[in-house]
Amino acid sequence: MRILLTAEQLAEGIDRLADAVRSERAVRPLTVVGVLTGSIVLVADLIRRLDGPVRLSMVWASSYRGTSTTAGSLEMRLDLLPDLTGQEVLLVDDIFDTGRTLEAIVDALGRRGAARVRSLVLLRKSGRAEVAIQPDFVGFDIPDVFVVGYGLDYNGSYRHLPHVASLDPSDIAAVHRIHESGGPQ
Repeated sequence: MRILLTAEQLAEGIDRLADAVRSERAVRPLTVVGVLTGSIVLVADLIRRLDGPVRLSMVWASSYRGTSTTAGSLEMRLDLLPDLTGQEVLLVDDIFDTGRTLEAIVDALGRRGAARVRSLVLLRKSGRAEVAIQPDFVGFDIPDVFVVGYGLDYNGSYRHLPHVASLDPSDIAAVHRIHESGGPQ
């Protein structure tokens, strides 16, 4: 496993993102919508750095299943959302890879009546975008490698790491051995 972003770098990046959101925020209250499950750590750290009234909601979206390291078909669940009519929304996701997830959720939030939808991602992978949309706020640009930590996982493992790291083939093999033996995740 190779560390790409330390816990200290992540904290500085979240500070920068919060400053950028505060400087571009409209007068009305902000509804932060996190994308489960990868954005949980980011959302928790981000909302503690924001000012004024902040509502929190979550959606579930996934295009990665199990041990896949490439995106498949997108599945979404938006039933946890409050009424967004006239709301300023900040969609928060862990990573911008192909962009299909971000594009689909931004569109869905707009159809639910949000006055403005801005998007924030912790990580943006270089050279992977398949859509025209780009996140409004980006914490870090990273190379096209599979990453874990700070909420991101591989088959349910590594979300707890305080840093972002790329996985080596030996790390992937270790996760497979754990799952095959029925051991802890």
